[in-house]
Amino acid sequence: MTQKIPVLQDPTPPFATDGKFHVRLIEGFFQNLRRLTTWPLIALYFGLVWVQVDGQPILFFSFEQRRIHLFGSLLSWHDLPLLAGLMIAGSTLLFFVAVAWGRVWCGFACPQSIWTWLFIRIEQLTEGRANERARYDGSFKSARLLRRLAKHGLWVLLALLTAITFTGYFVPIREIVTAGASLQLSMTMVTWLLIMTALTYTNAGLVREKICLHACPYSRFQSVMFDQHTLSVSYDAGRGEPRAQYRNADENSGDCVDCGVCVQVCPTGIDIRDGLQAACIDCAACIDGCNSVMDKLQRPRGLIRFASEQQLKGSTSPLLRMKLLGYGVIMIGAITAVSYGFTETKSLLVEVQRDRTELFTRIDPNRLCNQYRVKVEGFSDEIDIVRVSLSEHTRFQLLGPTDIDLRDSSSTWLPFRICSTYADPVGEKLDFVFTANGVSTTKATTFITQRM
Repeated sequence: MTQKIPVLQDPTPPFATDGKFHVRLIEGFFQNLRRLTTWPLIALYFGLVWVQVDGQPILFFSFEQRRIHLFGSLLSWHDLPLLAGLMIAGSTLLFFVAVAWGRVWCGFACPQSIWTWLFIRIEQLTEGRANERARYDGSFKSARLLRRLAKHGLWVLLALLTAITFTGYFVPIREIVTAGASLQLSMTMVTWLLIMTALTYTNAGLVREKICLHACPYSRFQSVMFDQHTLSVSYDAGRGEPRAQYRNADENSGDCVDCGVCVQVCPTGIDIRDGLQAACIDCAACIDGCNSVMDKLQRPRGLIRFASEQQLKGSTSPLLRMKLLGYGVIMIGAITAVSYGFTETKSLLVEVQRDRTELFTRIDPNRLCNQYRVKVEGFSDEIDIVRVSLSEHTRFQLLGPTDIDLRDSSSTWLPFRICSTYADPVGEKLDFVFTANGVSTTKATTFITQRM
Protein backbone atom coordinates (compact mmCIF):
# COMPACT_ATOMS: atom_id res chain seq x y z
CA MET A 1 0.00 0.00 0.00
CA THR A 2 1.11 3.55 -0.73
CA GLN A 3 2.04 5.40 2.43
CA LYS A 4 0.50 8.85 2.70
CA ILE A 5 2.70 11.89 3.27
CA PRO A 6 2.07 13.18 6.82
CA VAL A 7 0.74 16.72 6.92
CA LEU A 8 0.62 18.96 9.99
CA GLN A 9 -2.60 20.94 10.27
CA ASP A 10 -2.82 24.54 11.49
CA PRO A 11 0.30 24.77 13.69
CA THR A 12 0.64 27.69 16.07
CA PRO A 13 3.83 29.71 15.52
CA PRO A 14 6.20 28.83 18.37
CA PHE A 15 7.12 32.45 19.01
CA ALA A 16 3.66 34.00 18.54
CA THR A 17 1.76 35.77 21.29
CA ASP A 18 -1.98 35.24 21.13
CA GLY A 19 -1.53 33.98 17.58
CA LYS A 20 0.11 37.23 16.42
CA PHE A 21 3.57 37.26 14.89
CA HIS A 22 5.70 39.68 12.89
CA VAL A 23 7.17 38.59 9.57
CA ARG A 24 10.82 39.38 8.94
CA LEU A 25 11.65 40.36 5.36
CA ILE A 26 14.66 38.68 3.79
CA GLU A 27 16.61 39.13 0.57
CA GLY A 28 17.76 36.33 -1.68
CA PHE A 29 17.30 34.50 -4.97
CA PHE A 30 13.67 33.52 -4.44
CA GLN A 31 12.77 36.96 -3.14
CA ASN A 32 14.16 38.43 -6.39
CA LEU A 33 12.29 35.77 -8.38
CA ARG A 34 9.09 36.72 -6.58
CA ARG A 35 9.65 40.35 -7.56
CA LEU A 36 10.07 39.33 -11.20
CA THR A 37 6.67 37.62 -11.11
CA THR A 38 4.63 39.84 -8.80
CA TRP A 39 5.57 43.34 -9.93
CA PRO A 40 4.51 42.73 -13.56
CA LEU A 41 1.24 41.25 -12.25
CA ILE A 42 0.67 44.30 -10.04
CA ALA A 43 1.47 46.62 -12.96
CA LEU A 44 -1.00 44.72 -15.17
CA TYR A 45 -3.73 44.89 -12.54
CA PHE A 46 -3.44 48.63 -11.98
CA GLY A 47 -2.56 49.47 -15.61
CA LEU A 48 -4.88 47.43 -17.82
CA VAL A 49 -7.96 49.20 -16.49
CA TRP A 50 -6.69 52.42 -18.12
CA VAL A 51 -5.62 50.98 -21.49
CA GLN A 52 -7.85 51.64 -24.47
CA VAL A 53 -7.55 50.60 -28.12
CA ASP A 54 -9.50 52.64 -30.68
CA GLY A 55 -11.44 54.23 -27.85
CA GLN A 56 -12.47 50.88 -26.35
CA PRO A 57 -11.08 49.39 -23.11
CA ILE A 58 -8.83 46.40 -23.59
CA LEU A 59 -10.37 44.51 -20.65
CA PHE A 60 -13.83 45.46 -19.47
CA PHE A 61 -17.05 43.75 -18.34
CA SER A 62 -20.01 45.96 -19.21
CA PHE A 63 -23.27 45.08 -17.47
CA GLU A 64 -25.07 48.00 -19.12
CA GLN A 65 -24.15 47.00 -22.69
CA ARG A 66 -24.07 43.28 -21.91
CA ARG A 67 -20.71 42.78 -23.56
CA ILE A 68 -17.15 41.87 -22.61
CA HIS A 69 -14.04 43.51 -24.01
CA LEU A 70 -11.32 40.88 -23.85
CA PHE A 71 -7.97 41.93 -25.31
CA GLY A 72 -9.32 43.04 -28.66
CA SER A 73 -12.20 40.56 -28.79
CA LEU A 74 -15.76 41.66 -28.19
CA LEU A 75 -17.85 38.99 -26.48
CA SER A 76 -21.49 38.88 -25.49
CA TRP A 77 -22.95 37.68 -22.21
CA HIS A 78 -23.90 34.56 -24.12
CA ASP A 79 -20.16 33.84 -24.20
CA LEU A 80 -19.87 33.76 -20.41
CA PRO A 81 -19.48 29.94 -20.51
CA LEU A 82 -16.21 30.60 -22.35
CA LEU A 83 -14.95 32.58 -19.36
CA ALA A 84 -16.02 29.73 -17.09
CA GLY A 85 -14.12 27.38 -19.39
CA LEU A 86 -11.13 29.69 -19.23
CA MET A 87 -11.21 29.46 -15.43
CA ILE A 88 -11.47 25.67 -15.62
CA ALA A 89 -8.50 25.56 -17.99
CA GLY A 90 -6.56 27.79 -15.58
CA SER A 91 -7.46 25.45 -12.73
CA THR A 92 -6.14 22.44 -14.62
CA LEU A 93 -2.91 24.35 -15.20
CA LEU A 94 -2.80 25.08 -11.47
CA PHE A 95 -3.30 21.39 -10.67
CA PHE A 96 -0.55 20.39 -13.11
CA VAL A 97 1.87 22.86 -11.50
CA ALA A 98 0.86 21.65 -8.01
CA VAL A 99 1.68 18.02 -8.86
CA ALA A 100 5.11 19.04 -10.14
CA TRP A 101 6.18 21.92 -7.88
CA GLY A 102 3.70 22.19 -5.02
CA ARG A 103 2.04 25.47 -4.09
CA VAL A 104 4.33 27.80 -6.05
CA TRP A 105 1.21 29.61 -7.32
CA CYS A 106 0.37 30.53 -3.73
CA GLY A 107 3.87 31.72 -2.96
CA PHE A 108 4.62 33.63 -6.14
CA ALA A 109 1.43 34.67 -7.94
CA CYS A 110 -1.65 34.41 -5.70
CA PRO A 111 -3.29 37.86 -5.18
CA GLN A 112 -3.71 37.15 -1.46
CA SER A 113 0.04 36.52 -1.09
CA ILE A 114 1.03 39.46 -3.31
CA TRP A 115 -1.08 41.94 -1.38
CA THR A 116 0.03 40.45 1.95
CA TRP A 117 3.68 41.05 1.03
CA LEU A 118 2.82 44.62 -0.01
CA PHE A 119 1.15 45.27 3.33
CA ILE A 120 4.10 43.73 5.19
CA ARG A 121 6.48 46.04 3.33
CA ILE A 122 4.37 49.04 4.28
CA GLU A 123 4.42 47.77 7.86
CA GLN A 124 8.21 47.61 7.86
CA LEU A 125 8.48 51.02 6.18
CA THR A 126 6.38 52.70 8.88
CA GLU A 127 7.01 50.68 12.06
CA GLY A 128 10.46 49.22 11.46
CA ARG A 129 11.82 45.70 11.17
CA ALA A 130 10.13 42.66 12.67
CA ASN A 131 12.16 42.63 15.90
CA GLU A 132 11.42 46.32 16.45
CA ARG A 133 7.72 45.82 15.81
CA ALA A 134 7.61 42.87 18.20
CA ARG A 135 9.45 44.84 20.89
CA TYR A 136 7.04 47.77 20.80
CA ASP A 137 3.88 45.78 20.09
CA GLY A 138 1.17 47.13 22.38
CA SER A 139 3.17 50.25 23.21
CA PHE A 140 1.16 53.45 23.57
CA LYS A 141 4.01 55.91 23.17
CA SER A 142 3.06 58.84 20.96
CA ALA A 143 5.83 58.14 18.43
CA ARG A 144 4.75 54.52 18.05
CA LEU A 145 1.10 55.54 17.75
CA LEU A 146 1.95 57.97 14.96
CA ARG A 147 3.84 55.23 13.14
CA ARG A 148 0.94 52.87 13.62
CA LEU A 149 -1.52 55.45 12.30
CA ALA A 150 0.71 56.03 9.28
CA LYS A 151 0.78 52.28 8.62
CA HIS A 152 -2.98 51.91 8.78
CA GLY A 153 -3.43 55.05 6.70
CA LEU A 154 -1.23 53.64 3.93
CA TRP A 155 -2.99 50.28 4.21
CA VAL A 156 -6.37 51.98 3.73
CA LEU A 157 -5.02 54.00 0.80
CA LEU A 158 -3.67 50.90 -0.96
CA ALA A 159 -6.92 49.04 -0.23
CA LEU A 160 -8.95 51.93 -1.67
CA LEU A 161 -6.81 52.06 -4.84
CA THR A 162 -7.27 48.30 -5.15
CA ALA A 163 -11.05 48.63 -4.80
CA ILE A 164 -11.29 51.48 -7.31
CA THR A 165 -9.17 49.56 -9.84
CA PHE A 166 -11.21 46.38 -9.41
CA THR A 167 -14.45 48.30 -9.89
CA GLY A 168 -12.93 49.95 -12.96
CA TYR A 169 -13.11 46.64 -14.80
CA PHE A 170 -16.92 46.78 -14.53
CA VAL A 171 -17.62 50.52 -14.51
CA PRO A 172 -15.51 52.90 -16.66
CA ILE A 173 -12.56 53.90 -14.47
CA ARG A 174 -12.50 57.45 -15.80
CA GLU A 175 -16.12 57.93 -14.76
CA ILE A 176 -15.35 56.66 -11.26
CA VAL A 177 -12.34 58.96 -10.84
CA THR A 178 -14.14 61.99 -12.30
CA ALA A 179 -17.23 61.45 -10.16
CA GLY A 180 -15.10 60.82 -7.08
CA ALA A 181 -13.03 63.97 -7.62
CA SER A 182 -16.22 66.04 -7.89
CA LEU A 183 -17.88 64.21 -4.97
CA GLN A 184 -20.71 63.00 -7.18
CA LEU A 185 -20.42 59.25 -6.67
CA SER A 186 -23.73 57.48 -6.16
CA MET A 187 -24.48 55.94 -2.80
CA THR A 188 -24.41 52.49 -4.40
CA MET A 189 -20.91 53.09 -5.75
CA VAL A 190 -19.69 54.53 -2.44
CA THR A 191 -21.06 51.52 -0.56
CA TRP A 192 -19.45 49.08 -2.98
CA LEU A 193 -16.05 50.81 -2.79
CA LEU A 194 -16.20 50.84 1.01
CA ILE A 195 -16.98 47.11 1.08
CA MET A 196 -14.15 46.25 -1.31
CA THR A 197 -11.73 48.50 0.59
CA ALA A 198 -12.67 46.88 3.90
CA LEU A 199 -12.25 43.38 2.47
CA THR A 200 -8.81 44.18 1.03
CA TYR A 201 -7.69 45.89 4.23
CA THR A 202 -8.88 42.97 6.35
CA ASN A 203 -7.54 40.17 4.16
CA ALA A 204 -4.07 41.57 3.49
CA GLY A 205 -3.55 43.62 6.65
CA LEU A 206 -5.31 41.94 9.56
CA VAL A 207 -6.17 38.35 8.64
CA ARG A 208 -3.32 37.45 6.25
CA GLU A 209 -2.23 33.86 6.78
CA LYS A 210 -5.62 32.84 8.19
CA ILE A 211 -7.05 33.19 4.68
CA CYS A 212 -4.53 30.60 3.49
CA LEU A 213 -5.21 28.39 6.50
CA HIS A 214 -9.00 28.52 6.75
CA ALA A 215 -10.62 30.26 3.77
CA CYS A 216 -8.62 29.02 0.79
CA PRO A 217 -9.69 25.52 -0.30
CA TYR A 218 -6.44 24.92 -2.16
CA SER A 219 -4.50 24.12 1.01
CA ARG A 220 -7.09 21.45 1.83
CA PHE A 221 -7.13 19.49 -1.39
CA GLN A 222 -3.48 19.90 -2.31
CA SER A 223 -2.74 16.61 -0.52
CA VAL A 224 -4.75 14.84 -3.24
CA MET A 225 -2.31 16.16 -5.86
CA PHE A 226 0.93 15.76 -3.90
CA ASP A 227 2.90 12.54 -4.16
CA GLN A 228 6.34 11.39 -3.11
CA HIS A 229 7.88 13.00 -6.20
CA THR A 230 6.32 16.46 -5.85
CA LEU A 231 8.88 19.21 -5.38
CA SER A 232 8.07 21.50 -2.47
CA VAL A 233 9.93 23.54 0.12
CA SER A 234 11.49 20.92 2.40
CA TYR A 235 13.90 20.74 5.29
CA ASP A 236 16.67 18.15 4.91
CA ALA A 237 16.46 16.55 8.36
CA GLY A 238 19.15 14.00 7.49
CA ARG A 239 21.65 16.80 7.05
CA GLY A 240 20.33 19.25 9.64
CA GLU A 241 19.68 16.96 12.64
CA PRO A 242 20.54 16.85 15.45
CA ARG A 243 20.31 20.59 15.83
CA ALA A 244 22.84 22.45 17.90
CA GLN A 245 23.64 26.10 18.33
CA TYR A 246 26.83 27.12 16.59
CA ARG A 247 28.86 27.53 19.78
CA ASN A 248 27.73 24.18 21.20
CA ALA A 249 28.12 22.18 17.99
CA ASP A 250 30.42 19.17 17.74
CA GLU A 251 31.27 16.58 15.11
CA ASN A 252 27.95 14.80 15.69
CA SER A 253 25.80 17.92 15.21
CA GLY A 254 23.84 18.62 12.08
CA ASP A 255 24.09 21.76 9.97
CA CYS A 256 20.99 23.35 11.52
CA VAL A 257 22.12 25.79 14.22
CA ASP A 258 18.54 26.39 15.43
CA CYS A 259 18.74 30.11 14.64
CA GLY A 260 15.01 30.35 13.93
CA VAL A 261 15.43 32.51 10.82
CA CYS A 262 13.34 30.11 8.75
CA VAL A 263 10.44 30.65 11.17
CA GLN A 264 10.89 34.42 11.42
CA VAL A 265 10.62 34.97 7.66
CA CYS A 266 7.63 32.67 7.11
CA PRO A 267 4.46 34.64 6.19
CA THR A 268 2.25 31.90 7.64
CA GLY A 269 4.27 31.50 10.83
CA ILE A 270 5.15 27.80 10.53
CA ASP A 271 8.38 25.95 11.24
CA ILE A 272 9.33 24.16 8.02
CA ARG A 273 11.56 21.84 10.04
CA ASP A 274 8.42 20.13 11.34
CA GLY A 275 7.76 18.71 7.87
CA LEU A 276 5.15 19.22 5.18
CA GLN A 277 2.30 21.41 6.45
CA ALA A 278 -0.98 22.56 4.99
CA ALA A 279 -0.09 26.18 5.84
CA CYS A 280 3.11 26.17 3.74
CA ILE A 281 2.58 28.24 0.56
CA ASP A 282 5.99 27.39 -0.97
CA CYS A 283 7.04 31.04 -1.05
CA ALA A 284 10.65 29.94 -0.39
CA ALA A 285 11.32 32.77 2.06
CA CYS A 286 12.73 30.18 4.47
CA ILE A 287 15.12 28.97 1.74
CA ASP A 288 16.55 32.48 1.31
CA GLY A 289 16.77 32.89 5.10
CA CYS A 290 18.52 29.56 5.65
CA ASN A 291 20.89 30.07 2.72
CA SER A 292 21.97 33.44 4.14
CA VAL A 293 22.83 31.72 7.44
CA MET A 294 24.69 28.90 5.68
CA ASP A 295 26.70 31.49 3.74
CA LYS A 296 27.78 33.16 6.99
CA LEU A 297 28.75 29.81 8.49
CA GLN A 298 30.53 28.82 5.25
CA ARG A 299 28.41 25.71 4.91
CA PRO A 300 26.74 24.40 1.75
CA ARG A 301 23.41 25.89 0.78
CA GLY A 302 20.30 23.77 0.43
CA LEU A 303 19.56 22.72 3.99
CA ILE A 304 16.08 23.97 3.11
CA ARG A 305 15.31 23.65 -0.60
CA PHE A 306 12.78 22.55 -3.16
CA ALA A 307 12.94 18.78 -2.92
CA SER A 308 10.63 15.80 -3.10
CA GLU A 309 10.18 13.19 -0.41
CA GLN A 310 12.18 10.73 -2.51
CA GLN A 311 15.02 13.19 -3.03
CA LEU A 312 15.27 13.77 0.73
CA LYS A 313 15.68 10.01 1.10
CA GLY A 314 18.57 10.03 -1.36
CA SER A 315 16.64 8.73 -4.39
CA THR A 316 15.78 10.53 -7.61
CA SER A 317 12.37 11.66 -8.79
CA PRO A 318 11.44 11.09 -12.44
CA LEU A 319 10.76 14.16 -14.53
CA LEU A 320 7.66 12.53 -16.05
CA ARG A 321 5.28 10.21 -14.24
CA MET A 322 1.76 8.94 -14.81
CA LYS A 323 0.03 11.31 -12.38
CA LEU A 324 1.78 14.33 -13.86
CA LEU A 325 1.09 13.15 -17.41
CA GLY A 326 -2.58 12.64 -16.54
CA TYR A 327 -2.97 16.20 -15.28
CA GLY A 328 -1.01 17.40 -18.32
CA VAL A 329 -3.39 15.68 -20.72
CA ILE A 330 -6.41 17.15 -18.92
CA MET A 331 -4.79 20.60 -18.97
CA ILE A 332 -4.02 20.45 -22.70
CA GLY A 333 -7.54 19.19 -23.44
CA ALA A 334 -9.16 21.99 -21.42
CA ILE A 335 -6.99 24.70 -23.01
CA THR A 336 -7.65 23.30 -26.49
CA ALA A 337 -11.41 23.21 -25.92
CA VAL A 338 -11.50 26.80 -24.65
CA SER A 339 -9.29 28.01 -27.50
CA TYR A 340 -11.64 26.40 -30.00
CA GLY A 341 -14.61 27.99 -28.26
CA PHE A 342 -13.11 31.46 -28.68
CA THR A 343 -12.79 30.87 -32.43
CA GLU A 344 -16.51 30.06 -32.65
CA THR A 345 -17.88 33.23 -31.05
CA LYS A 346 -20.55 35.11 -33.03
CA SER A 347 -20.23 38.76 -33.92
CA LEU A 348 -23.96 39.14 -34.59
CA LEU A 349 -26.59 37.96 -32.11
CA VAL A 350 -30.33 38.18 -32.70
CA GLU A 351 -33.37 37.27 -30.62
CA VAL A 352 -36.84 36.87 -32.07
CA GLN A 353 -39.88 36.58 -29.81
CA ARG A 354 -43.49 36.14 -30.85
CA ASP A 355 -46.06 38.47 -29.33
CA ARG A 356 -47.78 36.11 -26.88
CA THR A 357 -50.75 38.40 -26.20
CA GLU A 358 -52.11 37.93 -29.70
CA LEU A 359 -50.92 35.02 -31.86
CA PHE A 360 -52.29 36.48 -35.06
CA THR A 361 -54.30 39.46 -36.21
CA ARG A 362 -56.69 39.63 -39.14
CA ILE A 363 -56.46 43.09 -40.62
CA ASP A 364 -59.18 42.44 -43.19
CA PRO A 365 -60.72 39.35 -44.77
CA ASN A 366 -57.72 38.99 -47.09
CA ARG A 367 -54.89 39.99 -44.73
CA LEU A 368 -53.52 38.06 -41.72
CA CYS A 369 -50.53 39.16 -39.62
CA ASN A 370 -48.24 37.77 -36.87
CA GLN A 371 -46.59 40.10 -34.37
CA TYR A 372 -42.91 39.80 -33.33
CA ARG A 373 -40.31 41.57 -31.25
CA VAL A 374 -36.73 41.53 -32.46
CA LYS A 375 -33.48 42.48 -30.75
CA VAL A 376 -30.17 42.66 -32.62
CA GLU A 377 -26.74 43.06 -31.03
CA GLY A 378 -23.42 43.42 -32.80
CA PHE A 379 -20.14 42.41 -31.25
CA SER A 380 -17.74 43.79 -33.80
CA ASP A 381 -16.63 47.34 -34.49
CA GLU A 382 -17.32 46.70 -38.19
CA ILE A 383 -21.03 46.01 -37.66
CA ASP A 384 -23.17 49.16 -37.53
CA ILE A 385 -26.13 48.64 -39.88
CA VAL A 386 -28.05 45.34 -39.95
CA ARG A 387 -30.49 44.61 -42.78
CA VAL A 388 -33.58 42.58 -41.86
CA SER A 389 -35.50 40.52 -44.41
CA LEU A 390 -37.46 37.30 -44.88
CA SER A 391 -36.35 34.21 -46.70
CA GLU A 392 -37.67 33.88 -50.22
CA HIS A 393 -41.45 33.81 -49.80
CA THR A 394 -43.63 35.74 -52.22
CA ARG A 395 -46.78 35.22 -50.18
CA PHE A 396 -45.47 37.05 -47.07
CA GLN A 397 -44.53 40.62 -46.34
CA LEU A 398 -42.24 41.88 -43.55
CA LEU A 399 -43.34 45.14 -41.97
CA GLY A 400 -40.85 46.96 -39.78
CA PRO A 401 -37.47 48.69 -40.03
CA THR A 402 -35.48 47.07 -42.81
CA ASP A 403 -32.22 48.60 -41.56
CA ILE A 404 -31.31 48.62 -37.86
CA ASP A 405 -28.64 51.06 -36.72
CA LEU A 406 -26.92 49.33 -33.80
CA ARG A 407 -25.39 52.60 -32.67
CA ASP A 408 -28.89 53.80 -31.75
CA SER A 409 -30.96 50.68 -31.10
CA SER A 410 -28.56 48.05 -29.78
CA SER A 411 -30.13 46.00 -26.96
CA THR A 412 -33.58 47.46 -27.84
CA TRP A 413 -36.59 45.33 -28.72
CA LEU A 414 -38.12 46.47 -32.04
CA PRO A 415 -41.64 45.59 -33.26
CA PHE A 416 -42.05 43.63 -36.50
CA ARG A 417 -45.03 42.19 -38.32
CA ILE A 418 -45.28 39.45 -40.92
CA CYS A 419 -48.41 39.58 -43.02
CA SER A 420 -49.97 37.49 -45.76
CA THR A 421 -52.37 38.83 -48.36
CA TYR A 422 -54.06 35.47 -48.76
CA ALA A 423 -57.37 35.00 -47.02
CA ASP A 424 -56.46 31.81 -45.19
CA PRO A 425 -52.78 30.89 -45.67
CA VAL A 426 -51.50 27.53 -44.53
CA GLY A 427 -49.05 27.55 -41.59
CA GLU A 428 -45.60 27.80 -43.07
CA LYS A 429 -42.00 27.89 -41.89
CA LEU A 430 -40.30 31.24 -42.30
CA ASP A 431 -36.82 32.57 -41.66
CA PHE A 432 -35.82 36.02 -40.48
CA VAL A 433 -32.56 36.90 -42.25
CA PHE A 434 -30.14 39.39 -40.66
CA THR A 435 -27.19 40.60 -42.74
CA ALA A 436 -24.42 43.06 -41.88
CA ASN A 437 -21.08 43.61 -43.57
CA GLY A 438 -20.69 40.04 -44.83
CA VAL A 439 -22.06 38.49 -41.62
CA SER A 440 -25.40 36.72 -41.83
CA THR A 441 -27.59 34.79 -39.43
CA THR A 442 -31.15 33.45 -39.51
CA LYS A 443 -33.93 32.80 -37.03
CA ALA A 444 -36.73 30.37 -37.86
CA THR A 445 -40.39 30.92 -37.04
CA THR A 446 -43.80 29.58 -38.07
CA PHE A 447 -46.58 31.70 -39.46
CA ILE A 448 -49.64 31.01 -37.28
CA THR A 449 -53.07 30.95 -38.89
CA GLN A 450 -56.59 30.04 -37.85
CA ARG A 451 -56.28 26.58 -39.36
CA MET A 452 -53.19 25.58 -37.32
